[in-house]
Amino acid sequence: MRKCDTTGLPVCLHAQRYIKLNAVFAVIFLLVGGIAALLLGLTRWPAVHLLPADWYYRMVTVHGLSMLIFWIIFMEIAILYFAGTTLLNSRLASKKIAALSFFLMLVGALMVETIIWMGKADVMMTSYAPLKAHPAFYLGIILFAVGAIFGVANFFGCLYIAKRDKTYEGSVPLVVFGATAAAIIAAVTLLHGAIVMIPTFLWSVGVLDKIDPAWYRITWWGLGHMSQQINVCAMVSVWYFLGTLTTGAKPLNQAVCRVAFMLYILFINLASAHHLLVDPGVGAGWKIWNTSYAMYLAVLASMIHGFTVPASVEVAMRGKGHDRGLFGWLAAAPWGNPGFSGFFLSLVIFGFLGGITGVTLGTQQINIIAHNTLRIPGHFHSTVVGGTTLAFMALAYYVVPLIFQKEYPAKALARIQPFLFAIGIVLVSVGMSFAGSYGVPRRHWDVEFSGAQLSAGFTSGAHLMLGLVGVGAILAFTALFIFIGLTVWAVFFGRSNAGRAMESWGEVKPATASAAPAAHGHDGHRTPGTMVLALVLLISFAVYYFANWKALADVWHVR
Repeated sequence: MRKCDTTGLPVCLHAQRYIKLNAVFAVIFLLVGGIAALLLGLTRWPAVHLLPADWYYRMVTVHGLSMLIFWIIFMEIAILYFAGTTLLNSRLASKKIAALSFFLMLVGALMVETIIWMGKADVMMTSYAPLKAHPAFYLGIILFAVGAIFGVANFFGCLYIAKRDKTYEGSVPLVVFGATAAAIIAAVTLLHGAIVMIPTFLWSVGVLDKIDPAWYRITWWGLGHMSQQINVCAMVSVWYFLGTLTTGAKPLNQAVCRVAFMLYILFINLASAHHLLVDPGVGAGWKIWNTSYAMYLAVLASMIHGFTVPASVEVAMRGKGHDRGLFGWLAAAPWGNPGFSGFFLSLVIFGFLGGITGVTLGTQQINIIAHNTLRIPGHFHSTVVGGTTLAFMALAYYVVPLIFQKEYPAKALARIQPFLFAIGIVLVSVGMSFAGSYGVPRRHWDVEFSGAQLSAGFTSGAHLMLGLVGVGAILAFTALFIFIGLTVWAVFFGRSNAGRAMESWGEVKPATASAAPAAHGHDGHRTPGTMVLALVLLISFAVYYFANWKALADVWHVR
């Protein structure tokens, strides 16, 4: 064990080793997925249309697996090891299990990537049967999933040891509670993965004659959707953690926040039904129950966190004297700290773009006019990329100095990186959403349908939106490249800060008396600014939601 010279928290050296390994390979797969994303963005832009058809679908597969599975889950295992040891003042449960977990995950990921790049698994992220890939593709996913299960089990072992050795008092910290929720969802997710992937692997090697496509789709989304909800739990935990590190914020009501995490565990799997709203294999009653009732309880959890996180920051900032008007606290926030700007922009993008579009598209009737259009990836790029990936990038600006004990170079560049990435991914998401509103399909390589017997194609408005997707992809990739370049340089060539505190990204300074006349009368739980932001969110949702019902009425004329 060592003591962190900045936070004073204990750091288990065995856990530190595997936090580093998982974080490094997470960033490597982020780069692979980012390159594929840039190529796809320039292909969906009709004026460029970069890749031929076979390489387009190959890159769709590379992008999906690298970003949604390998980058995210390697990073989440690193977060679990950090939360299970440092935040609980405990040790890693098992070095051998950590090594086995990392080895299986790495071998599985490399097998999948190799097979895809060889052109033997152009089946895209979902790999819907009867599309069949090389057996090594499915085997690689199984090995990766088993490795991740070992990592999750090791985290639960850390919880047991901390409880047994009484390394903490009272309840576990909220960040650890959120990580535990993520780990529980991960266990159920990986179980679904085993149920669907093992028979599919046996089918690919000829042991089974066939796979029922309807069964495959339903079971696969127990893996596909829930794996993204591991991200949501981990992302929310990162929001609370970075809120504390950057502004000194503390959750307003821990009990309410913990209930919100429980709602994720109980209802998020049922919400996976929204991927199957036009699937003829399941009935209308099942779709309506899962998406119109169960899904809203998971949405309620996100709304709770979406309020309590900025509210806790507002309380902390007002407590430091930044109490002028509705948004004086927000203007005075440490926007030059990439740890703060990254997490707060992640919160805004996730709530305003991801949340509003997600609830709307999850409505069965509206889904009829949006399913399999670009509106769907427009939604999840704002949640998984604008939300989770940006939050994890923000976390890295503290992980590298605190765990790797290395300083970032070119701090001015690091300070603008979250803003550039946020602008890029917002353009991608908005461009996809509006192009999808014109009817542009989600997966098709050529939106002009060249060579079709009947005239096809889209209006200039759709082309403008697809151009916006291309420009956004260039900006987002530039920011991603800056992030990876700075992080790799810091890890391998950065100045060591061992034996001293990390260099500050910028502290929040107490306001002067003249700048904050209302500070003396500050109410510890007064959050008018966050209340206004929440009201703006609800009004925006109402306008967008009913505009979609109007669009549905226009295409489904009832006399």
